[in-house]
Amino acid sequence: MGLPSYHAMAAMAVTVVMFIAFARGRMSVEIVSLLTIAVIAVGLYFFPLEGSGPTDGLALAFAGFGHYALITICALMIMGRGLVVTGALEPAARLMERLFKINLQLGLLVSLLIAFTLSMFVNNTPVLVLLMPIFVALAARGAMPASKTLIPLNAASLLGGVATTIGTSTNILVVSIAVDLGMPEMDVFHFTPIVLIAAAVALPYVWLVMPRMLGDNRVVKTGHMRRFDARLRVNENSILNGRELHEVQARLPDGIEFHDVPLGLIRPQQRLRMSGTHEAIEEAARILRGDAAPSWVLDRIKRRSIETSADIVVVEMTVTADSRLIGRTLPSSGIADLYGVAVIGTHRPERLVGPKDEYSSGGDVRITEGDVLLAMGLPEDLQKFAQSDSLLILEGMRELPRRSRAVVAAAIMGGAVLFASLGFVPIAISALAGAILMFLTGCVKFDRVGRALSAQVIVLVAASIAVGRIILDSGAADWLGQALALGLQYLTPAAVLAAIMLFVTLLTNFASNAAAATIATPIAFSIAHTLGLPPEPLVLAVLFGCNLCYATPIAYQTNMLIMAEGSYEFGDYVRTGVPLVLLMVATLSLALVVTYGL
Repeated sequence: MGLPSYHAMAAMAVTVVMFIAFARGRMSVEIVSLLTIAVIAVGLYFFPLEGSGPTDGLALAFAGFGHYALITICALMIMGRGLVVTGALEPAARLMERLFKINLQLGLLVSLLIAFTLSMFVNNTPVLVLLMPIFVALAARGAMPASKTLIPLNAASLLGGVATTIGTSTNILVVSIAVDLGMPEMDVFHFTPIVLIAAAVALPYVWLVMPRMLGDNRVVKTGHMRRFDARLRVNENSILNGRELHEVQARLPDGIEFHDVPLGLIRPQQRLRMSGTHEAIEEAARILRGDAAPSWVLDRIKRRSIETSADIVVVEMTVTADSRLIGRTLPSSGIADLYGVAVIGTHRPERLVGPKDEYSSGGDVRITEGDVLLAMGLPEDLQKFAQSDSLLILEGMRELPRRSRAVVAAAIMGGAVLFASLGFVPIAISALAGAILMFLTGCVKFDRVGRALSAQVIVLVAASIAVGRIILDSGAADWLGQALALGLQYLTPAAVLAAIMLFVTLLTNFASNAAAATIATPIAFSIAHTLGLPPEPLVLAVLFGCNLCYATPIAYQTNMLIMAEGSYEFGDYVRTGVPLVLLMVATLSLALVVTYGL
């Protein structure tokens, strides 16, 4: 066996240097990715591959930006954004939140088992796309941070995908190549018992150890959250109607407080004074089915939103010394009549709170300079209100979920997942169709696409595709396979299986699992005949190795899909993924030896 070609050596060197740069973390992922693409492009321009020209090298280096895998990931991000902005996942998030409130570890375990089971029969990419926004929402509600749950959730879905021949497209590819080489076809659950044994060992690590190895990457807000005073209007449909407040108190969010609660049963048209953060007030109003502002102005805002296709937003504004609102109460201010804006809460800074606040005869607090109003309406109306009444906008506008389109967004996502999982169309096509429908139905606005996409993920995917192509086209992968075959003849069957699995795992974590399957399956088949071993366990070692893509973010599209949401760094994947890879290789190799009597 001779030395690899210069192109193959250069390809391996670029891969190793890129890995080291990612692992050290001194430069951002985007810079390392773009430098990798630049090195490949410039190198192949001046030193083209055999049989190709300089421009072919440029096409190879930049092909990742138009690759179907990148387009698929972007489409999935857009669909995930549609689920979030419409509030389609709120019911599922609330259900999971109850489970996490009972016990965080129990909630995580149930979630991992759901991801594992679903991925046995459905491609794990749509499974993760469905679950990821729920866990991001749960983190915002005070459950475990997304950075501690998304990598374990991704690992559980990848474990489930290994268990059946239809779990991933790579499994189907390996099985089809093996059939072409003369092996009998495997049924859906042919190797499921072997994977279940390994999963029984790996899932406790994923459940109990992985989250402890990951940091809390949430952005911590400094200072105290503002607490607003609000008046909850009880209407006919409210669950408070005909009941006492203490009967529903346990269902309310943390931090919500009621003041001057009337004795006896609560009746429609009553106004209950409550205080809490913006999120707590909004959640309490939803649970109690009451209104934090007059119902007529809320109906007017919703109607205008539908007519103009504008989003309803909430913004915090402070009252300046020139405002006409000073000395007035909210009912006497005429804000709703003049601007079509609803003020759902007021906050008075502690420095302005005197021994006795000024109240009107109706019990409403008079507005003073420095008060903060929590106002809801359309952006144009809120801007007009702020300019006309001398208010200073303190916080950027926060869009309220477009709940009227929640069912549509859920149906689009469900349809995309169903068509892809049943094999009617590839996941790339169903994801693109779903993203287009999200735009056409207004679930995602064209001018908000940038919020759904991550530049870091885009350049990382493009760089990983370029590296995978150069490793394959330069002959580096073939040379590594030949070197592996020469050394295996001196090992025991168990060590042969482990070595093949480790080789394929290394390949799939830096190239692509499809490339690893294409290269390694014939090599494993040839090694089996050379060493006098049955080919099936060696082919299964390839299949399993192709799916052990936990150690780098570039190994699989779902790894990159969670990177932005979890605020992960390259080292997070290495630190948590390498032990899982070693655990799975050892367990699966042992299970294959026992199952096939090697």
